[in-house]
Amino acid sequence: MKKRVVIIGGGLGGLFTGAILSKEGLQVTVLEKNTTIGGGLQSFKRFGETFDTGMHVIGGMQAGGNIRKICHYLGILDQVKLMDVDDECTDRLYFAEDHKYYTIAKGKRGFVDSLAASFPEERENLERYVEAVFDLTAHVDLFNLRPSEGTMSLFAGSSDFLMSASDFIAKFTDNQKLRSVLAYMNPLYGGRAHQTPAYIHAIISTLYINGASRFVDGSHHFADLLAQVITSHGGNVIVNEEVEWIEVNNRVVDYVQTKKGERYQADYYISDIHPCTMLQLMDEKAMPKSYRDRLNSIPNSHSAFSLYIKLKENSFPYINYSEYYMTRYDDVWNFSNPEKPWPLGFLFMTPPNHHQGQYATKVLVTAPMPFEMVKKWEHTQVGHRGDDYEKWKQEKTEALLSQIEDIHPGFRDCISDINTSSPLTIRDYYHVKEGSICGFSKDCNHIALSQVPVVTKVSNLFLTGQNNNMHGFCGVPLTAINTCEAILGLNSVINKINECDRG
Repeated sequence: MKKRVVIIGGGLGGLFTGAILSKEGLQVTVLEKNTTIGGGLQSFKRFGETFDTGMHVIGGMQAGGNIRKICHYLGILDQVKLMDVDDECTDRLYFAEDHKYYTIAKGKRGFVDSLAASFPEERENLERYVEAVFDLTAHVDLFNLRPSEGTMSLFAGSSDFLMSASDFIAKFTDNQKLRSVLAYMNPLYGGRAHQTPAYIHAIISTLYINGASRFVDGSHHFADLLAQVITSHGGNVIVNEEVEWIEVNNRVVDYVQTKKGERYQADYYISDIHPCTMLQLMDEKAMPKSYRDRLNSIPNSHSAFSLYIKLKENSFPYINYSEYYMTRYDDVWNFSNPEKPWPLGFLFMTPPNHHQGQYATKVLVTAPMPFEMVKKWEHTQVGHRGDDYEKWKQEKTEALLSQIEDIHPGFRDCISDINTSSPLTIRDYYHVKEGSICGFSKDCNHIALSQVPVVTKVSNLFLTGQNNNMHGFCGVPLTAINTCEAILGLNSVINKINECDRG
């Protein structure tokens, strides 16, 4: 008989893990608390438009990319709807402090040439920096889909792995402005100065230097593809089925029970929800106190405040790259700092439709925000937070719109409707502690604390998702491989992915 697996949470991690295990012959049931699957891949409809809940700029889907290979193995590659961003401008940066723009181009040469245009005396340093970034990622077996010896072995290749990302960048240039420019992507990984490990920075940078893409017509299509892999192999993906209890006896899960009173039993259980949320669903004695204390002590990355803007027809151009607005060079690492003024910056993008023409129909704006800014409403529920919360959201919306006007004068006149979300929205819809958008923070000074294994102190309970190893559209699928191999055997999935790619 097939081994049975119950996965708690239908986010990107749960769906990738479920798809792989289903393909390998296990009977998978995914239980998702919301009415739609996908987690951060969810889309929602407002004002007649479909909006993604996250700003999905996708790395790893270029020719030879690791996520592309995984999609090929799962049999969904030809159905993924993507649009590549512009080669000559994958990202555009703006620093309000000196009203300066910087353009980032695709590829190692493009990256160096585009920044050397603003920092001509730094060309040699930029070349050394890019080579060092790629060298760091070359040592990570999982990122390169190489068979491993059973440990991540991240730190064997170079002492730079144990260095902070900010210190790593500083090795290559004394130019303070260039250091800040090279750190521009840190909002994507919850970067903190002198804490975030260099390998996190290197992996994210490598992905986007190699080329980035966007989902066409919404990211929910990708979640649906993963669900189809599960169901086509006899599995189930059940929505509106929130797990409220995990019954554990003698370090073994016996069953999970949902709010509807349904019980699900399996040979293996996998949690795709935040580990601290998972702990709240079981008896305190289910896990050793040391394990619970360790998980609860790990700081979370920052959250975000987002605008979902419907545009008036033919009023604003479609922009085939992402825009990063930064206030001051010195604050590029301070997005998680609640003592700093807000907003310190934001990401701005126009998502594409399948019939994309000259004009955009919508805009997504995401500004990193520490959870402390909404702490006074932390005990409220969606739709019942009070008038002062609505007034606060309007004030934050106006602050962001004022900054957008710096780079797009007259933007307000293009707006038809606006919907907003805050760290509380993220916390409540995704069951994510403090509304963290990048999971647990990684700290090179306490690297052991930053590594949360996919195996737990309960023999048949495993973890997957952004709180293990890496977050994001690349990191979560790679962690899913770790989780699956904890059940199927070391390198079993990696080898099959590579066999499929060679075939």
